[in-house]
Amino acid sequence: MPSAHLTVDPNSAVGAIQRRLFGGFVEHLGRHVYDGIYEPGHPSADADGFRTDVIELVKELGVSTIRYPGGNFVSGFRWEDSVGPVAERPRRLDLAWHSTETNEVGLHEFSSWLEKVGSDLMMAVNLGTRGTLEALDLLEYSNVPAGSALAQRRIDNGRTEPFGVQVWCLGNEMDGPWQLGHRNADDYGKLAARTAKGMRQLDPSIELVVCGSSGASMPTFGEWERVVLTHAYDDVDMISCHAYYQEHDGDLDSFLASAVDMDGFIEKVVATADHVKAVRGSDKQINISFDEWNVWYLDRYENVDKVEGIGNWPIAPRLLEDVYSVVDAVVFGNLMISLLKHSDRVASASLAQLVNVIAPIMTEPGGPAWRQTTFFPFAITSRLAQGEALQLKLDVPTHDTKRYGAVPLVDAVATHDAEDGSSAVFLVNRSSTESIDVTVDVSALGDVQVRESHTLNDDDVYAKNTLDAPTRVAPRPNETARVSDGTLTVTLPPVSWTALALS
Repeated sequence: MPSAHLTVDPNSAVGAIQRRLFGGFVEHLGRHVYDGIYEPGHPSADADGFRTDVIELVKELGVSTIRYPGGNFVSGFRWEDSVGPVAERPRRLDLAWHSTETNEVGLHEFSSWLEKVGSDLMMAVNLGTRGTLEALDLLEYSNVPAGSALAQRRIDNGRTEPFGVQVWCLGNEMDGPWQLGHRNADDYGKLAARTAKGMRQLDPSIELVVCGSSGASMPTFGEWERVVLTHAYDDVDMISCHAYYQEHDGDLDSFLASAVDMDGFIEKVVATADHVKAVRGSDKQINISFDEWNVWYLDRYENVDKVEGIGNWPIAPRLLEDVYSVVDAVVFGNLMISLLKHSDRVASASLAQLVNVIAPIMTEPGGPAWRQTTFFPFAITSRLAQGEALQLKLDVPTHDTKRYGAVPLVDAVATHDAEDGSSAVFLVNRSSTESIDVTVDVSALGDVQVRESHTLNDDDVYAKNTLDAPTRVAPRPNETARVSDGTLTVTLPPVSWTALALS
């Protein structure tokens, strides 16, 4: 059996863990909003039409900030459609997902839902088919307390207090040819800078996210970030990263190493941002908003799910409803480890998405809601990862993969909260065949014991939770985890994710 050794030292901090790292993403796409979070006829629906079973699951997930309303959807969105009397709101054709948007759930309704789940709003503005003026109007409507026409319109629409949106995204994936209003880096950078300057004139307290490349595999990647930041560096706080992963052609070993790609992606964007900083002679640091990340079997959508036809614009079609397996959850948990390992520069992250659409939570109209396998790593990590992320000393064997070459069989990160003395260690075993014995030197943490242990694995790595078997997969206590004389020992089964809480 292979073995690995880690050393945890609270004096080796990477950076403070921002609660925004555990953000989510709700887009008007498929059954995410309608039949997902909102289903007035459902037995669990509250007076506002929101499913309370979903609300409880979102609360359990521990989502901090939620990006809204898109995504590709935002590049054709007219925010004015989503406010005012519901009966008077227009139905619009959403070109991004070839659907009809009823606008039954809009800004006010979604903000009410956020209050129910205890999350903050992260708003995206349309810089695809619209521009600076419309972004300023939405900011005024949302954040100005009173005394202007748009603030008064919000008040007349039933919201006396402003929404107080703190974080704003300047468009979405503007380098993508699929995006309405797609632009080159020079044109988008100029528009983003103009819009950011105007928004800061109106509300200097806000934080702004400029669009990075829509993926590290894009031909625009790297040069896009450099050009956009050259225009907007002084006006924004973060640049976005988006990444999705899937198993290709049965290559399980490469899929299990997906976090290697995320690590490299983050480090390249940081290097580009710091290059622009150096060229400009700036003292300001641009951080990362990793505001779309997940496992997503995009090939399935390309081949199966698309809605097409000039006369076919359904309401809330079933789109992108990936059903996740144990191995998907292990990769997912490893991606969370990557985000934590880069907490010095990743200031915000948004799991894409939350309900039904490539989501940790699934629902059936009129029926139950249940947890997908990916629910568990997110909920447990969000709850246990507190304080600071720690740089680990790792002595770990490697194995070869087709896509990434030699990669460590074990990936891990630790966190430590100096205020209450609690710590946590998160680990994955990327081996598809062998268990791994791990020893962790925790002597620098003092006299600690294992308070909680959770391991997600299964003899069938493709086991899933479904409507017919909603509890087939769940994490179990890892009975091998124990501390003796300053050393934590634990055995990691093949294809597994593990979280250990120490106190």
